[in-house]
Amino acid sequence: MKLVNIGFGSMVAANRILAIVAPDSAPIKRLIQEARDRGMLIDASFGRKTAGVLLMDTDHVILCAVSPEVLGQRLREEKEEDNQWERES
Repeated sequence: MKLVNIGFGSMVAANRILAIVAPDSAPIKRLIQEARDRGMLIDASFGRKTAGVLLMDTDHVILCAVSPEVLGQRLREEKEEDNQWERES
């Protein structure tokens, strides 16, 4: 299981992420509120402005202070490292 850093020492399982989106649109704000109401919201932004929202296959919604672009780059780097590791083995 590969973990991806979502900021401030928090990590999530990379293979459980369905989508990484910005929190600005009304549908995403609604999704966040619904997750909060259901008890499925995890706020990993540590009081900072929420820059990214991770939608997980477990129906959890995770808020983080790292932008979707940076998170996407971190995921791509993890994938590249995995591919390189497999080629060397």
